[in-house]
Amino acid sequence: MRATSLGQAGILVETAHGSIVCDPWFIPAFHGSWFVFPRNDQLDDDLLARIESADYLYVSHLHGDHFDEPWLAEHLPRDIAVLVPGFPTRELDNRLKSLGFTNLVRTVDGEELTLAGSEDGGLTVAIHVETSITDGPGGDSAIVISDGVSRIVNQNDCRTTDLDALRAHGHVDLHWLQYSGAIWYPMVYEVDNTTMRHLVDAKVESQLARAMRYVESVGARAVVPSAGPPCFLDDELFPLNVVTGDEPSIFVDQRTFIARLAASGHEGILAIPGTTIDVTPDAIAVEHPLDDADVAAIFERKGEYLDRYRADWMPWLTDLHRTWDERPETDLVPAIDEWFRPLMVMCPTVREGIGAACLLRVTGSTGTLEILVDFPAGEVRPYAGEDYGFRFEIARPLVEQVVAERAVDWSNSLFLSCRFRAWRDGEFNEHIYNFFKSLSRTRMRRTEAEALRKLHPPTEVEPDIELGGWIVQRRCPHRNADLSVFGEVEGCEMICTLHGWRWDLESGQCLTARDHPLRVSRPVADRGTI
Repeated sequence: MRATSLGQAGILVETAHGSIVCDPWFIPAFHGSWFVFPRNDQLDDDLLARIESADYLYVSHLHGDHFDEPWLAEHLPRDIAVLVPGFPTRELDNRLKSLGFTNLVRTVDGEELTLAGSEDGGLTVAIHVETSITDGPGGDSAIVISDGVSRIVNQNDCRTTDLDALRAHGHVDLHWLQYSGAIWYPMVYEVDNTTMRHLVDAKVESQLARAMRYVESVGARAVVPSAGPPCFLDDELFPLNVVTGDEPSIFVDQRTFIARLAASGHEGILAIPGTTIDVTPDAIAVEHPLDDADVAAIFERKGEYLDRYRADWMPWLTDLHRTWDERPETDLVPAIDEWFRPLMVMCPTVREGIGAACLLRVTGSTGTLEILVDFPAGEVRPYAGEDYGFRFEIARPLVEQVVAERAVDWSNSLFLSCRFRAWRDGEFNEHIYNFFKSLSRTRMRRTEAEALRKLHPPTEVEPDIELGGWIVQRRCPHRNADLSVFGEVEGCEMICTLHGWRWDLESGQCLTARDHPLRVSRPVADRGTI
């Protein structure tokens, strides 16, 4: 089996029984914010031809750094067999069909499917889905690929909570997974420098700790850091790149995670776009498209590398900004009200969880428009000085675009661009982001049901567990992660490393967001009773 990195989460897996191209991403995503790092716009013609003639396409989920619609529409044949995760909704299926793809192979969550050859000597896949609202109701997925001799787990950025599932298919040779930042938090928030440094460091540590839990659980022969980081070439976003290591940014690169792997006794493989990894029972052979000195220079002289990369793409970015300047301004308030108001009727529990109004401060060529999304009242109107609990400041052309497109997931279509500023009164509130990820009737129905489930959980609960000298509930109040796997006690705090949420162990109070208390107590012996 051969696995070739295509950059970010992109992989071309080639076997004697067929080939699968996974998450090919080439065109900058999220309003021209995210670029592949290291760059993948200089792959050789032979590799590009092999990608375009692959037998199967796998798209893990709908985010723009995995589902590159313009590139797919231009480069892959419409009759290619597309391996579709068994998500509860058909959003991905419908988007693929809209691009003209006709041969969709819908899989069943976690079930192994033989694509070619026989069951004991062919090409098999098992796609595991994660349907947390965190990634939008569209879901996320990971794929396990085997040719009967070798096996790859391509987890990309799927935060599966069932660790046993990924290793249940047998011994794993290569484990590709995310370790770096892939969100706008905390960099877009208005906080002082000291607080920002603390938030960034905590987020990075949480990302690395979560990835290590997956590494230890899967137990692969070698681990390939993938699915990030992106890099940022537009001038306003360039400071988000981690070059010296002192930048207040969560986008650490492959070297950071490979060092963590080595310290824990795991083999990490540095892959750049074009790197091939050949796997046999006896060896894992790595070949880069550049000589070792040039590969090292990408990271050791990262600032120079990014400057050259930026210069090559600056004409493209200039044209992109010109299209924004030329976009006409529309009457946004009634358009957003018409769109949001019926959705707010559908989600009283979500609105209660948000608990305050949100100010959209939209800046354009004609000035600033302030729009109040009044969640308690369930309406959208011009801002007139009312109190609010959340504020987003966004360039008007971007808002005009997502409104015109009726983009159902502002996380994917707007927030991941990092082209906004945010403020909130108090701690993180997941409900407001869940609302903006669910801007269709289908999505909002699932999001409201999830909010209701949390408000009125099942009466039967799993037995509590002992963790670091404390008795705590087994399931994380945030995303139901198994704390016997993802929980860590640090002083008087409990951390769920799946998403980095924290609780005060003395009180059970959530330190990351309001509500979400943790059931916790000292063991009986520690309380001095018999």
